[in-house]
Amino acid sequence: MIDVRHRPPIGVLPATHAAALPAAGTLGGHTAGQLLRLCEVAGLGGADAAGYARVLTTALGPVALRPLAQPAPSRSFLSDDHTPVEFSLSFEQGQAPSLRVLLEPGGGVGGLARSGRSGLRAVRALARRWNFPTDRLDDLEDLFFPLSPQGPLALWCALELRPGGVPRVKVYLNPAASGTERVGTTVREALRRLGHPQAFAALPESDRILFLALDLGDWDVPRVKVYTAHDNLSAAAAGGLSRKEDGPPPTEIEAFFRTAAGRQENGQDTVLDRRPGLACHAFTESATGLPTGFTFHVPVRDYVRHDGEALERASALLRHYGADPARLLDSVAAVTSRRPEDGTGLIAYLALAHQAGRPPRVTVYISSEAYRVRPPAVLSPRAEAVH
Repeated sequence: MIDVRHRPPIGVLPATHAAALPAAGTLGGHTAGQLLRLCEVAGLGGADAAGYARVLTTALGPVALRPLAQPAPSRSFLSDDHTPVEFSLSFEQGQAPSLRVLLEPGGGVGGLARSGRSGLRAVRALARRWNFPTDRLDDLEDLFFPLSPQGPLALWCALELRPGGVPRVKVYLNPAASGTERVGTTVREALRRLGHPQAFAALPESDRILFLALDLGDWDVPRVKVYTAHDNLSAAAAGGLSRKEDGPPPTEIEAFFRTAAGRQENGQDTVLDRRPGLACHAFTESATGLPTGFTFHVPVRDYVRHDGEALERASALLRHYGADPARLLDSVAAVTSRRPEDGTGLIAYLALAHQAGRPPRVTVYISSEAYRVRPPAVLSPRAEAVH
């Protein structure tokens, strides 16, 4: 069993960095502290880390000052305990892990319409800070921000943190904003406006389209990404999801699935009959209409008894793809002091990404757990699905 308690302690935050952040015991203090320690694990300097932590708390808005003794500020769809912040580390052979923070600007308070306005203001403030255009997002405002929006979210913002204090920025939008019956129409029109008129036809059959995501700012090749959900997914079915022309062979996705999802007690393959598997196709060119990137996500937290098992599976995948699991264990120690076997959900997703021109990479999604730790699971025939 993996135990993070023996890991070397993460360095203490210098007082000069902590001074401008919300107090300990608040949502902002909790998540900013986690972010600062994760930046240390990822090899980012103190000044960059402090700047990123301030950006996080500013984007959260007034809820950053909210004491954790109070309930979550909204029923955020971003995490199981409604913390409006999630972390992830992406591991690629021969490279330091890439750290990302995903947040819901404004904490998702005040309903979807208000949350959408908060999200747009936050992204435009980031654009002014780091001097990048928002025209691709602006062109979609009428599709994703109607007067009476529906669905589970309005806008999420992800920051891929880099040395130098300027991150790569991505926004997640809700295709069901104008109603579930219009999801296909909304996504098709968004892809057309973004210069990918053939992309919708390239997507695999799915049970739902969950998100449309846009790269904004300093990306070598900005992507448009479409996330699809697949209920009752088997390893064999997962192997057939990629629509990338030179994508991973089905056997590779099947092997990833079996390691991440585990086996049933009778030794048979697990079927993702609780929370669904997710496929993400990334589009960067319009000549062929085909995606240039494919990522498959397993919601590992619903298919383990506790996080010790999730860490074992993540570590096995990292070793298989030539990455050292030590940074992952240090990352877990950076966000929590609890034992992995005392809860489930700290490791939320395991994902395998294939992008044109890059080696495959494994991404581990780590929950903040600001409000609640899910107890160890007794796996039942079905569990409540969140996303």
